[in-house]
Amino acid sequence: MQVYLNGSLVPKEQAVVSVFDHGLLYGDGVFEGIRVYSGRVFLLAEHVDRLYESARAIRLEIPLMPADMAQAVEKTVAANGIRDGYVRLVVTRGAGSLGLDIRKTSDPQVIVIADTITLYPPEMYEQGMAIVTASTIRNHPAALSPRIKSLNYLNNILAKIEGTDAGAPEALMLNHKGDVAECTGDNIFLVRQGELLTPPRDAGILEGITRNAVIRLAREAGIEVREITLQRHDVYVADECFLTGTAAEIVPVTSVDGRKIGAGRPGPVTQDLLRRFHAFARGEG
Repeated sequence: MQVYLNGSLVPKEQAVVSVFDHGLLYGDGVFEGIRVYSGRVFLLAEHVDRLYESARAIRLEIPLMPADMAQAVEKTVAANGIRDGYVRLVVTRGAGSLGLDIRKTSDPQVIVIADTITLYPPEMYEQGMAIVTASTIRNHPAALSPRIKSLNYLNNILAKIEGTDAGAPEALMLNHKGDVAECTGDNIFLVRQGELLTPPRDAGILEGITRNAVIRLAREAGIEVREITLQRHDVYVADECFLTGTAAEIVPVTSVDGRKIGAGRPGPVTQDLLRRFHAFARGEG
């Protein structure tokens, strides 16, 4: 495997950063996860834009122009012969002293990894998954904006541990108000009486690239989409539920906290949107 590191492609064994890098020491940096379909990097411009937006929010100067960053991603995908896979794009603050002062850091590290990925087994897309609600809530948006895709994912990891301990592959996270926010790595959608419902940005969510793509596809298909405040009650009584994410794509949810959702199997709206998404991702629609 060849890894892009600061302008060069190097074998993965040589792709190293300093132990004094603040990305390691403090989770100080930003990242994007991007899919590759049939050799084509999916929605690359949107991912690069969000990377730079996250960087601006934390006052991180990326040492590449956006066009050069996109080219670095394409170059890494081609070098590794990835046809269907996943890209992890990372920018760290760079090496510094043992302290929080960003003025004492230098040389932000730009890293691009291209590999294959399988997040969930095929049977979960066919039969649906069961998830649980975590007691760990999303970070308060006044403390850390959920719209920053930072290297510090401890909030999500702690909720993921709860899900894993309960035997669930994902966990639903509420915000500080007790409203539905998102899952540990995915956005959530509900289908109720033919409408598609999803939490709004101010619920404390990361505005997912796949989330936005699904909203566009749904509206193009004539499905009413509403971004509204949701409680767990809304999840429990939904006709359908599914999650969206770069790695997950669209995965049906058929049980939440032991409660069967709808008929207990992937619903027609979910299945239709999954077909539309696959066609869109592969440039067929």
